[in-house]
Amino acid sequence: MNRYKITSRLLIIFVLGILSFSSQAEVKLPRLVSNGMILQRDESLKIWGWADPSEKVKIEFLDKTYKTKADKAGNWTLELAPTEAGGPYTMKINDIELIDILVGDVWLSSGQSNMELPVRRVMDLYADEIKQVNNTNIRLFRSSTRKDEKKAQSDYPDGEWLSATPKNIGEFSAVSWFYANNLHEKYQVPIGIISTAIGGSPAESWLSKAKVEKYLDDWTAKKAHSDFIRAKIKEEEPEKLAYNWGYEVNENDPGAGKWSKDDVDISDWKQISLPGYWSDKGVQLRNGSIWFCKEFEVADSLAAKEAILRLGCIIDSDSSFINGVFVGNITYRYPPRIYSVPKGVLKTGKNKLMVRVFSHGGRGGFVEEKPYELRVDAQVIDLTGEWKYHIGAALNPPQLPGGPGFMPGGLYNSLINPALNYKLKGVIWFQGESNTGRGKEYEQLFKNMIQDWRTNFSQPELPFLYAQLANLGVPQKETVNSGWAEVRDAQRRTLELLNTGMAVTFDIGEWNDIHPLNKKEVARRLFLEAQRIAYNDSSIVSSGPLYESMKTEDGSIILTFKSVGQGLYANSLLEGFQIAGEDGRFVWANAVVMSYNTVKVWSSGITVPKIVRYAWEDNPANANLKNKEGLPASPFTTENIN
Repeated sequence: MNRYKITSRLLIIFVLGILSFSSQAEVKLPRLVSNGMILQRDESLKIWGWADPSEKVKIEFLDKTYKTKADKAGNWTLELAPTEAGGPYTMKINDIELIDILVGDVWLSSGQSNMELPVRRVMDLYADEIKQVNNTNIRLFRSSTRKDEKKAQSDYPDGEWLSATPKNIGEFSAVSWFYANNLHEKYQVPIGIISTAIGGSPAESWLSKAKVEKYLDDWTAKKAHSDFIRAKIKEEEPEKLAYNWGYEVNENDPGAGKWSKDDVDISDWKQISLPGYWSDKGVQLRNGSIWFCKEFEVADSLAAKEAILRLGCIIDSDSSFINGVFVGNITYRYPPRIYSVPKGVLKTGKNKLMVRVFSHGGRGGFVEEKPYELRVDAQVIDLTGEWKYHIGAALNPPQLPGGPGFMPGGLYNSLINPALNYKLKGVIWFQGESNTGRGKEYEQLFKNMIQDWRTNFSQPELPFLYAQLANLGVPQKETVNSGWAEVRDAQRRTLELLNTGMAVTFDIGEWNDIHPLNKKEVARRLFLEAQRIAYNDSSIVSSGPLYESMKTEDGSIILTFKSVGQGLYANSLLEGFQIAGEDGRFVWANAVVMSYNTVKVWSSGITVPKIVRYAWEDNPANANLKNKEGLPASPFTTENIN
C-alpha cells in the first residue's frame, strides 16, 4: 500500500473519530430547560443536563458566561445569577441556543382531577372570556406521562412550554389558568405554571422515597394479595381473566349496530322520565347497555342548521345519535356531554335522538340539574321529560380482584422528581377526594408531603397554597359523620405549617358533580392567599374565619375565630353548627355572632356541651358563617382528633 493510501485512510479514521466524539459529547437538556421556558425571577437559578463524563459545558446568558464540567456519571449543573423579571431572552448552552425565554414567577400546580380539569371543560361558564385569551406572558408546561413509577425519573418523557393562546388555552388546567391570570394582572410579570396534577391520585402517591415507606409497605402487601388471587384464577378459571366486557356487551345487545339507525321502531319501548337514575325508576340494570330515545320537533326555519346537543352528565358512558347519525360519545362519567350536530342532520318535523348508555355497575343514570337540550341558533329545544327505553345487554361479568391503586411515591417519581432543580415561587394544590374515609391520617400525611417537597426542592419556606374540598351530594337533614368533613378539617389543621394558605370552597361546588365548574373563584381565593403569603402583602384579607379556641359558659360554648377581617358578618341567622355533650351525640345547634370575632353556640337539649362542629357534611349547603369581606369560614370540629 502506497504512502498516499495510508495517509488517506488515517485521515478518514481521524475524521470519523472526531465526528463520533462530537456526537457522543453532545449536551442533553431536560425538557423543562427548553424554548419558551419561564425562569424564576430574583433567585439563583440552576440549569442542568447531561453530557459525556468530563465534557466541558458553557452557558451564555444575559452577557454572563458560566462554565463547568460533567461529572463521572455525565451529570452537570450550573448556577446562574439572580435576574429581574423580563424577556424574551436567548440562552446558549454549548452549541444549543434556546430562545424566547422569560423571567418571572414559576408555580407548580398539582393534585388530582379538580386541578387537572382543563379550561375546555369549564367553557359553559367562561366561554366569552376564554375566547379573548391571548397572552404569551403566561405559559404552562404539562407532562402527565408516567414512566417506570418505581424509579425516580430525572426527566419528563414529554411536555413543552406552551403560551396561553387561542390554540393552547383549552388544555390549560382551569384553576392554573385563572390563578396565573390573576397574578399576571396584579404583578405584571411573566407567570409560568408547571402542571402535574393526575385525576384520582391519593396524597401518598406524591411522597418521595424518604417519606413513603409506611404507605408503600401496605400497598405492596395489597398488590401481592391481588397478584396471588389473579394467579389462582388464571390457573383454575382462566376464562374469567379472558372475559372481554366490550365484546360481550355488543354480542348480547340486539340493538348493537341496529337501534342507532333512523328507522328503528320504538313503539313498544317502555317510557321513562329523564333526567334521573334509572334504578330509582324501576329499571333493573346494573351492568351492561341500555338504549334511550327522545323524539322532538324541529321547525322548518331551524332544520338543516348546525346545532349543539347538551346531555348533561351520563353514568357511566354513552354514544349518541340523531336521526341515525353519530354525533358524539364520552367514555367515562364525569365530562359534560357537548356534541356538535352538523348541518343536514336535523330535519323539519319529528327528529329522533338515540343514546346508548353503558353501565359498569352501580347506579346508572342521567344526572339531575344538568342541561339536557338542543341549541339551534338562539332557540333551545328542551329534552327533559318523557323518553322511551329498551335494555340492550344485561351482563354479569366475573368479579376480579382490583389492583391496589396508585403506587405510593409513584407520581412523585414520575412528575415531581424531574422538576426538583427548577426554582419555584410556590405551589398550588387541589386534592383530597381520594383520601376521604381516611381523614384522621390525612393531616399528618399532608403535612409530611408539604415538608417533603420543601426539603427536596431545597426551599424550606416554599409557599404552599391549597384548595379545601368542595361540596358534594345532597344536604342532610340529620347530623351525620362525614368523610369529606374530616378531610376538610385535616386541611384546616395543616395551616399550622408556616407559609401555607387554604381556599375554602364548600360554598362554590355542585351537589351533583365532583368536578364543579366554578374554577375561577377557586383560583381567586388561592390568589388572595398568594398575595399574603408569597408576595408579603399583609393588608390583604385572604381567608374567611378560622376556628381558634373555645370555652364553656352557662351551658353554651363560646368560639373565638381568627382571620375575621373587618369582623364576623352578623346580619343573618347562623346555620350549620352542631353541638354534643359527654355522650358525643351531635344535634343541630343555635348560634349567634357575639362580637367582632366570637360566636355563641348552644342547644336547649344539652346542658353540659363539650364539642362543636361546623359545616360537618359532605355538602354543608346551609352553613353561612363568614367575615364582612364575604369569605366563608372553614369547616371545623373543636374535638382533638389526634
